[in-house]
Amino acid sequence: MEIIKNMSLKGLNTFGVDAKASHFAKIESLTDIEQLLEWKQSQNLPTLILGGGSNLLLKNDYRGLVAQISLPGKERLDEDADYYYVAAAAGENWHQFVRWSISQGYAGLENLSLIPGTVGAAPIQNIGAYGVELAERFHSLQAINLENGNVYEFDKETAHFAYRESYFKSQALDKLLITSVTFALPKQAEWKIDYAGVKDVLHNQPLTAERISDAIIDLRRSKLPDPAHLGNAGSFFKNPLLSEPQWSQLQSAYPDIPGYKQADGQIKTSAAWLIDHAGFKGYRQGDAGVSEQHALVLVNYGNASGAQLWAIAKEIQLKIEDKFGITLEPEPRVIG
Repeated sequence: MEIIKNMSLKGLNTFGVDAKASHFAKIESLTDIEQLLEWKQSQNLPTLILGGGSNLLLKNDYRGLVAQISLPGKERLDEDADYYYVAAAAGENWHQFVRWSISQGYAGLENLSLIPGTVGAAPIQNIGAYGVELAERFHSLQAINLENGNVYEFDKETAHFAYRESYFKSQALDKLLITSVTFALPKQAEWKIDYAGVKDVLHNQPLTAERISDAIIDLRRSKLPDPAHLGNAGSFFKNPLLSEPQWSQLQSAYPDIPGYKQADGQIKTSAAWLIDHAGFKGYRQGDAGVSEQHALVLVNYGNASGAQLWAIAKEIQLKIEDKFGITLEPEPRVIG
């Protein structure tokens, strides 16, 4: 494991923020993990575990070790009457893994196509899109405790998944290094195409995992800026969950506000709708701004700092709180 000092992270976060890490290492093998544990024991520095850098805002330089997880590998482990059990190492690109699983004849992950990031980061955020969350396809994962080197296995119950939340995000962030994730992919396809836009695109077409994946890729590209051309981390705020009284009050004042009833009785509304109706779509201060394509996406037009992007986020939060009485929570991890 090579330690690089004063490493620029500009190319390792999708916002393209030019922050530096005082120490940096790429983790590509179990040997690298062993050396990482030894290094941590000899240093009094924090460690930031980095995947694809697609769910991260660096407000300033990181004074510690940034460990980029690049563990490779994917395979089918097993099957039973109902599921194929497919595993991928934490460093695998998420979208490439989804497309590989489809090419192997496995359905279940197609709605999660084109989400940036790595397999290891996906359960931390419990990624979701177009009516499907990772938790629905999750079987288990393996992780190493960075303090003592112990290896743990988590199933769905111990992962404590919730909307854009998990045990790995709420309680074990940077304490565990996820090494691999196993998915239970149904043998009997469970197509989910009722989400806005998907059903219209696929109208009267025979359904396959590849066709649904292709449709979602096209939809995402039409709505969201490509981080390769315009720095962003996708959706910056979570969709708020409201109580029935909150929802009724808002709907009375704003009859066209969208709402989706959840299993627990709460109503999920659209953060993008709130931000758009507060006048922020296309808003810009210097090189930091809000996408003209999608109000939920903060963008770096070139040389914005993490602090400048965070200032835009705070401005949006204050306006939404004042106008709608709703506190928006950031979806990406904010460092610094």
